[in-house]
Amino acid sequence: MKKDIHPPFYTEAKATCACGAIFAVGSTKSELNVEICSNCHPFYTGADKIVDTAGRIDRFKAKQAKSAAKKTAKKA
Repeated sequence: MKKDIHPPFYTEAKATCACGAIFAVGSTKSELNVEICSNCHPFYTGADKIVDTAGRIDRFKAKQAKSAAKKTAKKA
């Protein structure tokens, strides 16, 4: 391997989740901010929580409602 081309590796980097959990991970950055972790992820917790950061679910529901309105208008 070439010398002095790799970034420093932090074995005890601090990762902070949006839920408030703080844990240590290995990373090339000393501090990380994440939106979801194993403490609050629905797969690990079993809680029914929708994770939608870009509004995709709302757009999908609006599209479905518009489609249903067109179908009822055609039938009438």
